[in-house]
Amino acid sequence: MSFSRTNASAATLTKNRTEGSIQHSSGMCVTCVDGCIGMCEIGKSAYRGHEVIYPQPFGVITTAAEKDYPVDYSHFSIMGGVIGAKGIEADSDKAVFPAVNLEVVFGRDRGIKFRYPWLIPGIGSTNIAKNNWEGLAIGSALAGTGLTIGENVAGMDPEAVIKDGRVVDTADLKRRVRLYKDHQRDGYGAIIVQANVEDARLGVQEYAIEKLGAQAVEMKWGQGAKNIGGEVKIRELKKAQMLHQRGYIVLPDPTDPVVIAAFEHGAFKEFERHSRVGMVDEEAFARRVEQLRKAGAKYIFLKTGAYRPAALALAVSFASKFKLDLLTVDGAGGGTGMSPWRMMNEWGLPPVAIHSLLHGYVKRVAEAGGHVPAIAVAGGFSFEDHIFKALALGAPYVKLVGMARAPIAAAMVGKTIGQAIDSGNLPVYVERFGSSKDEIFVTSASLREEIGHKEFESLPAGAIGLYTYYERLAQGVRQLMAGSRKFALEHISRDDIASLTREASDMSGIPHIMDVDKAEVEGILGGRAARSKSAKG
Repeated sequence: MSFSRTNASAATLTKNRTEGSIQHSSGMCVTCVDGCIGMCEIGKSAYRGHEVIYPQPFGVITTAAEKDYPVDYSHFSIMGGVIGAKGIEADSDKAVFPAVNLEVVFGRDRGIKFRYPWLIPGIGSTNIAKNNWEGLAIGSALAGTGLTIGENVAGMDPEAVIKDGRVVDTADLKRRVRLYKDHQRDGYGAIIVQANVEDARLGVQEYAIEKLGAQAVEMKWGQGAKNIGGEVKIRELKKAQMLHQRGYIVLPDPTDPVVIAAFEHGAFKEFERHSRVGMVDEEAFARRVEQLRKAGAKYIFLKTGAYRPAALALAVSFASKFKLDLLTVDGAGGGTGMSPWRMMNEWGLPPVAIHSLLHGYVKRVAEAGGHVPAIAVAGGFSFEDHIFKALALGAPYVKLVGMARAPIAAAMVGKTIGQAIDSGNLPVYVERFGSSKDEIFVTSASLREEIGHKEFESLPAGAIGLYTYYERLAQGVRQLMAGSRKFALEHISRDDIASLTREASDMSGIPHIMDVDKAEVEGILGGRAARSKSAKG
């Protein structure tokens, strides 16, 4: 059995000539013919080279791995019961799913509160993020959930003012923070400012704390989509030269006269901007935490990627030792705006594996009496069943689920529908629900009532799209929790799910479905059999 797909993908705009007959290990057509124009990745690489490493077209897509991992979250089933209720009175008139409480509170001072147990864990300098930020920021703020401004936003901003190597003013970062904060309601949610190597050198987080009023910042070791730094494509020579001057790795060198001539003659149309990989060191980590606290950071988070188990253990250890407020662990293959395609498919620990190890490591810290920060997990989640299973697998330590591609998709669809409404060109699929925002978006009436007519009318359709998607997730999670008789998040436990395969059970420590409740079953049926035998005697 092959878990990977090789040499042809919609992500790289490639395909095999003989789509029905493929050699699995190489991904090549069984018969590779002299004279083929080169539709596969090998062929396209023969004339576009390194460009074919990345998903295409950049700036209008998000991408996730095609790899079929041996164990994933579909290999677990959610358990339900018929007895009692936790978090509410066991009364059929009171224990109804709308009564499920999805609020989560975390932070060392328990000062961060979300209406829902999820957040967007890092959307940075890619075009897809920038072009949809209105919807993402306003929708997240209205919903009362967290949103993370990812890496390189300030460094990529042509209007950013940098003096002596430090950021002193920005346009894009300022806009991103304010869009969120201006729509935040009742203190729910948080806008988080992330930093990589280049951001730390530029003092981005200090600027965000001191000038923009950011309370939460995140140190970034990496993500599940790749094990190198972030990258984007640049289509303007002057911008590529600006980024080169600011210290980024830009390929090819935009200051080389030969490269400039080649670009101007159309030999290539995009430069690549790359970030450096971080070098983790305990002394430097401790120093950075102290710097951020002195700068006024109220909450400090850490995000790590799908690195080897020793790196995960280091993240857990540092998050505990330096008393961080949140640790986010991202599994391989989840999603990105731009990552090397083969890398995304073929490196790292997949979600169930890394989240299972994470649970074991955090449990050891907790049992030893160490500080346990709130934990968030990420890696391709999109629906309510994923959220429930992730919270259950990581219980009682996992408090949040990170999602990026799915919220971006909701915001993009909302934006597209808004544009279609404005142009009077709604597709039939959508027009059957109506021709206005109030008719099409099912949350419009309640949201208009909550925030007022004037503010509602000013909302971008992308924000309503994200808000409405979140409303669906919330109701779905409530229904699953009510079915498991759990009416508040703190009551979700590992025995709320069962493994459907022995392999999933071995990896996660979650019992196989045929082994669930064995002792309880024996107590119920064994006791009944004993009573029956006694009665006959």
